[in-house]
Amino acid sequence: MSRPDPLSAVRRPRDPRIDAFRGLALAMIFIDHVPGNPYEAWTLRNWGFSDAAEAFFVMSGVAAGIAYSARFETRQETGLWPAMAPLWSRAWTLYLVQMLLTVATIAIFAAAAAHYAMPELLTKHNLKGIFQTPETVLPALPLLGHQIGYVNILPSYVVLLLAAPFAIMLGLRRPGLLLALSGALWFVAGVTRLNMPNFPGNGGWFLNPFTWQVIFSLGLAIGIRHRRGERLVPQSMPLFALCACFLLFVLAWKEIPAFGKFMNYQMWRLGELGLPYTFVTHSKTYLAVPRLLHILALVYVVSCLPWITRACGARLAEPLRLMGQHGLLVFAIGTVLSMGFQAIMDGHNDAAWLGVMLPPMGLFLLYAAARIAGHLRALKAPRRTAPPAATVPDPVPGGSLVAHAAE
Repeated sequence: MSRPDPLSAVRRPRDPRIDAFRGLALAMIFIDHVPGNPYEAWTLRNWGFSDAAEAFFVMSGVAAGIAYSARFETRQETGLWPAMAPLWSRAWTLYLVQMLLTVATIAIFAAAAAHYAMPELLTKHNLKGIFQTPETVLPALPLLGHQIGYVNILPSYVVLLLAAPFAIMLGLRRPGLLLALSGALWFVAGVTRLNMPNFPGNGGWFLNPFTWQVIFSLGLAIGIRHRRGERLVPQSMPLFALCACFLLFVLAWKEIPAFGKFMNYQMWRLGELGLPYTFVTHSKTYLAVPRLLHILALVYVVSCLPWITRACGARLAEPLRLMGQHGLLVFAIGTVLSMGFQAIMDGHNDAAWLGVMLPPMGLFLLYAAARIAGHLRALKAPRRTAPPAATVPDPVPGGSLVAHAAE
């Protein structure tokens, strides 16, 4: 007898933390992508070394682990391709969105430069080569060799989704080995400065997929266990206390100038003694040790607090949950809005009120877009009758998250 399809059983309510935290990360990314507004002083990057991008990658890994791993468990009956195809299809969708956002950003700053008579706008955010030497730079755009500032998150996510089927298959059988290999790749890439190349020119991708894969893989492993109703790392009071103390230590490092200066000097001394670059800097590109430890501690502490689950499921958190459920749409619209707001604020650099007004307006538009998308999805969804009382519940935490968690 073949195994029952784990996707066909009755589903539990989805875990509200996944949607709420992904929505919160998207909101923070949007605010941080409109520099010069007063709200950016309250985003995650002000309270620690990591920021909303790390949180988004972890939560996206969790969602992908929940949404796609069940298909790999039944691949012997259904085949491998039906399990892999949704992930690669999603990667293709993200690639197309990346191209659309790239073209939109070029158009926004070109129009702003003409409207405000500010040709210097054509040199911002790595746009200079596009307008000065288009014959060499434009061919690199579809190859992801040339990326525009603030439009450089999705390329790494595309690469990680292409590799995700193999990570999921390993994570289902040997999660410890998956994390060990992922950690080894992160270490080698950080020490040797291994990165995807930028071209034409030098340098590498802003979010290096060889290092950022470590938190995405962690998210995958968490999601695989979460779908089974299990934790990847058991709750432990000593570990919780250690992580909480580390978060407070980092907060002091960030907020107390004298202490921060002292700690940065110690980091410099360790670098002079030969400790690898990725251990003694706060590099975002290589996901340096301080940033990595901070996001790991934050994820563990948050996962251990029951009140956070209740808060994420509360009515007041509904806008964040809805934005998280429609992550790609919200991210894409948020990117276009943030680029447009940047151009407007550059054109009216003496109007401080724009920094106060535009971000809340943008967040409202993002919520409205997510709400419309949710309504349209509900109209398209087939009506389901209530299951018999004796039906065995599905062991899939996250419920309908399986259908669209990786959006």
